[in-house]
Amino acid sequence: MATNPVSTAKVGSHPIHPMLIPFPVAFLVGAFVTDLVFWRTADAFWARASMWLIGAAIVMALLAAVAGFIDFFSEPRIRALTDAWYHMLGNLTAVVLALVNFYLRYSEGAEAAVRPWGVLLSFIVVCILLFTGWKGWEMVYRHHVAVLDAPAQPAATTSADTRPAGRDRHAT
Repeated sequence: MATNPVSTAKVGSHPIHPMLIPFPVAFLVGAFVTDLVFWRTADAFWARASMWLIGAAIVMALLAAVAGFIDFFSEPRIRALTDAWYHMLGNLTAVVLALVNFYLRYSEGAEAAVRPWGVLLSFIVVCILLFTGWKGWEMVYRHHVAVLDAPAQPAATTSADTRPAGRDRHAT
């Protein structure tokens, strides 16, 4: 029986949620960076790049959320963790803010929406992602969510030298 909280959304023994989350995180951080570049250069390319990065982030975040929700609602030990609730609610908040950010850019035009609200929303989302990433780290490294239990270890050897027999310890 597993002692660590298990991931139910997985391929083999590999949880899906951690495979997907780097994409929306990178896209949303990239959107903030391209917003800053647009603010500095006024080159419309960067405003459009931000809009499309946010759009791609939303799509990937929704895919990651499906796997995360499956894990969250399938494993009572995960739901019992305060860190899991902060992680989930924070990420939902970040995605809603990203949706608002994308809508503003799409409806008002990518360039017009960057200053000041687009860049501010991008900054807030990145701050939220720092918090939810920390909570995700806590879930894995402190609470061992989706960490495979260690297999039974063979009995320890009593010999101090574990090299194959017949090898001279001082040979070059």
